[in-house]
Amino acid sequence: MQEEPLAERPARDPRRARILDAAMEVAAATGWYDLRLHLVAERLGLPLAAIHAEFRDADAIANAWFARALEAMLAEPMPGFTALPPSERMRIVLLRWFDAQAAHRRVVASMLRAKLHPSHPHHWVPLPFDLSRLMHWALEAARLDARGLSRQAEEVGLTLVFLGALALWLRDESPGQARTRAFLARSLGWLDRLPRRAG
Repeated sequence: MQEEPLAERPARDPRRARILDAAMEVAAATGWYDLRLHLVAERLGLPLAAIHAEFRDADAIANAWFARALEAMLAEPMPGFTALPPSERMRIVLLRWFDAQAAHRRVVASMLRAKLHPSHPHHWVPLPFDLSRLMHWALEAARLDARGLSRQAEEVGLTLVFLGALALWLRDESPGQARTRAFLARSLGWLDRLPRRAG
């Protein structure tokens, strides 16, 4: 089996996870644009080469952070999950992604702005493909199984809802991200009206 590129691997092993957590803590204090990896190394008492062995650059750290959020989104569902309406299943799944990052929401906003910087095409060109993959995994995690045109409607509609929720979440200062939760609750009802396979 081909090894996952470093930038795409979530922080599964303890040292990689420690580096990711430390980088987010440093970025919370300095700002993402001013994140310096030598400060992360010093914080952990590691040589700088140890950071490089796990992450090729700060953007790879951002990718690992989003991979961690994806893993949270793909957590095994609670009992009775598949009996819930499709809109509720998707709301739960998307909230896992947002909740996993809530403690560092401002850093995440800076990460995304850095990825969209015009002088960094190697960062923003992959974003549409990353978004598409995220939406497909969200549909899998929510156990949604529409076919044909209904599946296309799921993919397009979910992408639009997610982008709207993301834009809101990035500036959501309400307790428990209440505005984002309310947005998702009122924006996913159309999923319940799509034709689905029986059984």
